[in-house]
This record gives sequence, structure tokens and C-alpha cells, in this order.
Amino acid sequence: MATETATLGGGCFWCLEAVYQELKGVLHVESGYAGGHMPNPTYEQVCDGTTGHAEVIRVEFDPAVVSYREILEIFFTIHDPTTPNRQGNDIGTQYRSVIFYHSTEQQETAKQVIACMANVWDAPIVTELKPAEQYYKAEDYHQNYFRQHPLQGYCAFIVAPKVAKFRKVFAEKTRAAE
Repeated sequence: MATETATLGGGCFWCLEAVYQELKGVLHVESGYAGGHMPNPTYEQVCDGTTGHAEVIRVEFDPAVVSYREILEIFFTIHDPTTPNRQGNDIGTQYRSVIFYHSTEQQETAKQVIACMANVWDAPIVTELKPAEQYYKAEDYHQNYFRQHPLQGYCAFIVAPKVAKFRKVFAEKTRAAE
């Protein structure tokens, strides 16, 4: 089976990870950091905003089941791509909206999806589009965070509504529909 990788940043990685773990065709989701200048950053360093890294997820998926375009359409549905360096109360460059593409095909698809989404949002899309370069896996305690801590405050009030929205809007694409 041929797989592809998508690397996306759209606010806190816990939110994105929780949604993509429920998507049919996704084989693995990992939280990490990308787009900065500091090698091997820690969560604390990324949070202080000086590393240049964004919180991202790396999604390994089967393109025979879910396309890269669908991955991006979901991405633009579950976060606000119009707010520079923030998602809700999460503020800073580490929370920016960014797509790190892994091929020229992904780059072209991302440009097309961004152009389409510009007609959906009332404000200009500020999502960065950059080549995937160095990626660093986040600490183990960040992996599968929502699944392990669904009642933790941030998870209950921020992550859970995004997961619920995904389940409602993309019901046929959820693992629950299998």
C-alpha cells in the first residue's frame, strides 16, 4: 500500500490530532513541531514563541481511501484560517495556520483548496504554504492527548467541540461510519 504524509498546523496540535485520528484512511497521526530554526525544541521552548516552530500534526494516510484534498478540506473546516498567529485564546506564532507540503502535487492541491476556501471564509485566508523540511516529534505526553484526557478542561471545552463538528460535517468519513 502506498501512503502519503500531510503536515499541518492549525492551532493546538491536540485539536487536529483528535480529529484526524477519527478519519477513515488515516493510518497514523503524530503531534510535533515544524517551521522553525531551533533543532530539537521542547514544548516549553515552542510555547515561548522564540523557536519559530508551529505546533503541527503529521498525518500518514492511504490516498486510496482519503485524498490529500479531503485532508485539506477537513483542515479548513476545523480551524480558523483567517486569524494570524492564533486560534481562539491560543495566541502566538506557534499556533499559526500552515500547510507544509511534501511534493509539488501537494503544493498545487493546497493552492487550489486555499483558493476555493477563500470563497467560504468572510476574511482573507492567512494560511502559510511552505515546503516540509525539518520536523520534530513532540514529547510522548502530547501524543494521543485527547484520547487519554477527554475530561481535562482544554479537551472538554476546546477539543471536544471540534471533534463533534468533524463528526457532524463529515459523518461518512469517520471511523464510526465503518
